[in-house]
Amino acid sequence: MTRTASAPTQPTPDQTTLRRALTEIQAGNYEPVLAVLTPYAKLDDPQIQTLLGLCHAGLYQYDQAAKLLCAVATKSPTAQHPLQDLSDIMVPQDRRADILAVCRAALKLTPQDARVHDAMGGILGQLGQFDEAIEILRQSVALRPNSTLSANLLAMVLAEKGNMDEALDVLNATLAAHPDHAGTLSNIGCVLSGMGRLEEALDLYRKAIAYRPSNAQIRLNHSITLLKAGRYAQGWAEHEWRFQLPGHSNLPSKLLMPSLGPDTDIRGKRVLITQEEGLGDTLMYLRYIEPLARRGAIPHLWVPDSLGDLCRRVTGAAVVQVGGETPEFDWHCPFISLPRVFAATEDAMGAPVPYLKADARKVKEFASLVPQNGKLNVGLVWGGSPRPNLVGPHMVDRRRSMNLQTLAPLAHVPGINLISLQKGPYADQMLDPPEDMILYDPTDDLQSMDDTAALIMSLDVVVSVDTSCVHLAGGLGKPVLLMDRYDNCWRWLHGQSNSPWYPTLRILRQTTPRKWDDVVHKVALGLTDMAKHKQKTKR
Repeated sequence: MTRTASAPTQPTPDQTTLRRALTEIQAGNYEPVLAVLTPYAKLDDPQIQTLLGLCHAGLYQYDQAAKLLCAVATKSPTAQHPLQDLSDIMVPQDRRADILAVCRAALKLTPQDARVHDAMGGILGQLGQFDEAIEILRQSVALRPNSTLSANLLAMVLAEKGNMDEALDVLNATLAAHPDHAGTLSNIGCVLSGMGRLEEALDLYRKAIAYRPSNAQIRLNHSITLLKAGRYAQGWAEHEWRFQLPGHSNLPSKLLMPSLGPDTDIRGKRVLITQEEGLGDTLMYLRYIEPLARRGAIPHLWVPDSLGDLCRRVTGAAVVQVGGETPEFDWHCPFISLPRVFAATEDAMGAPVPYLKADARKVKEFASLVPQNGKLNVGLVWGGSPRPNLVGPHMVDRRRSMNLQTLAPLAHVPGINLISLQKGPYADQMLDPPEDMILYDPTDDLQSMDDTAALIMSLDVVVSVDTSCVHLAGGLGKPVLLMDRYDNCWRWLHGQSNSPWYPTLRILRQTTPRKWDDVVHKVALGLTDMAKHKQKTKR
């Protein structure tokens, strides 16, 4: 009897190798990882097959990627689809179009898998292709009528498009079937908050928190609605839940600065004040540095380079650090936590405006960049920072920003000069300005917020969407017309045309989601009146 030798078992890569492969994929190094994993391609291992699928997607091999990812998904019908892993990796690389291409290929292979519809609908929504996203997600709901995930995704895309009432209909129907689903309660609260129905929203957040008291995202959403309703003390305390989410601070929580009470002694304490989110937040909360120093603390500001020079002139800023290593400190405090620190003090709103100061030498220098023809000099900003590698900020930016063509009516306002303060990708729209619009562009000379502050001091008014320029001009005490989106940021409250943070600011808000026409019309009227007033005062 002859014995046949059994085939040798193919070795499997260890977990260290697979973790390293994922790290390289997250860094965009697809080709070398594919070379390492290809020898193991025949192994029936979902982790290896998923990593191979991600590599093929990264190398624009969409059909092969879809085949591998769908095969993994089919074997685990109740698990998250690997397309979601693909989204998590490629969105930070700003490769949504490639994700969508893989989703389209996956839909052809597994048209009855609602998870594919969900992934595809989410990416379409992020790309602003709302009609197709809504159609795909409705198909998902039809495939899985009992899925809270599909229904909530559909509602969020409807809301993103501006169909608030329709979004509420979907969410309320979902809540009727799943009355204890905290995510649905929270999303209804989010939509209602965007519509200005704040008390209803807060009631729903409270119910959601009762079901999921430790859900940081729900608590953070609750805090934002509290702040939008002007309930600052409670809102700031609740806002600290953001530290439970990734990306906010890696400094020790035990050294986070406590809230100040009547007997809190902070004399001689070195407080490290750190940048956390956008430049606008930092500019807004610089108002708290002077009260901090007045209580005897030593404020040590750790800020981006673009804010360094401006921060050095903030009263009370003992040290301003740009870059470098973490310095020694007694307490640390992100800028966004400063209002919580001062909430129970007489400095709850910080130092009065103006708490920012432009460089006097630069003011004289940049004055030459502004027309001196007797007309009203208007600084103009129509777009924010797209941040396409992030989901939330990217979606918000699309709602807050507009195309320069939308501002065409301003070209016909008599007695004004339009001076661009626009930086970043939206500035490219100046290559194709509205008909008859003359737009002065001194932005090549603006290398920092300090430069922009100096230029703003030579303007009569700044007209801007909700960007850092609003906070810069407001903190300098210059007149500002804020062109605000319908579902506005909490800091501008609801139903208000002025702001407790900036007395020189006037809010002009959309009355219909995503529609700017009425806002631009009001801006044109306001600038007309200001131009006439300037002419009268010259006589």
